[in-house]
Amino acid sequence: MDKFNNMHVFCRIVELGTFSAVAKELKLSTMMISKYMAQLEASLGVVLLNRTTRSLNLTSAGEAYYNRSKQLLEDLAELEASTAQLGERVKGQIKISAPIDFGGIYMVPAIEQYLRRYPEVKVLMSLDNKPPNLRDGSFDVSLLVTDKLDPGVVARKIAETELCTYAAPSYLAEKGCPQTIDDLTRHQCLHYVDTPHGDYWIFNVDGEPKRIKSDWVLASNNGRALCQAAALGMGIVQAPRLSVIAYLQRGELVEILRDYRRPAVAIYATYLQRRFYPAKLTSLIDFLLEYFER
Repeated sequence: MDKFNNMHVFCRIVELGTFSAVAKELKLSTMMISKYMAQLEASLGVVLLNRTTRSLNLTSAGEAYYNRSKQLLEDLAELEASTAQLGERVKGQIKISAPIDFGGIYMVPAIEQYLRRYPEVKVLMSLDNKPPNLRDGSFDVSLLVTDKLDPGVVARKIAETELCTYAAPSYLAEKGCPQTIDDLTRHQCLHYVDTPHGDYWIFNVDGEPKRIKSDWVLASNNGRALCQAAALGMGIVQAPRLSVIAYLQRGELVEILRDYRRPAVAIYATYLQRRFYPAKLTSLIDFLLEYFER
């Protein structure tokens, strides 16, 4: 039984005066209107209407219930209208989880432009390479640089990046340039921790992925720190290309082992599947798709 529906039917009976008039308005049978009224009175345990073949009269309980019900239904209509208006204006707080490098390098300028478009939104962004559990409600959106997705979430691809191997010209001049992935055993490695691949580096060998365990001298969950270390000649780093673009442009790092480069890895905006999505969420996802396409 839908009590709000029955309440609405009762109020319209009072206002229109007959069961048949309400039935015609709601495109229902008179018998169904009678059923709704019987359900409502049974649930309340009181008689709301005195009915005769010629008239309907409110009981004292019915009059009190009508006045409160009418106000409640009007308040509900106002709430729905005001909520819809808020959705059109796009406001509220949205919580984002992002990988440390991608969030720190690329999301801040993206968020700056998003907030220019939607100034009534507040963004809380947490940077962590470990993806959160969206089901616990801590975040609305999780940005992932990955080739492994949770089947229980919606994933929208906003960009992609290649996973490549880099070293500084100074390091290669001193230590030599590895020609195959097996040569890495003789080199100093700088390892990116907290990735889906754990202690391993991933390469492409004859079209198939091959894992090589990194014998690292420095490990960190911060790609910028590792890229800086590589630029200083401390060793070889494997990292998403998006993390090293500035170093490549300045000539501080160069790509090596190009023949073993992995296919591009997608960058996703993920969120829980639900029946209705708040405007702050849909506006952010649409904006990110547009922003990174540019």
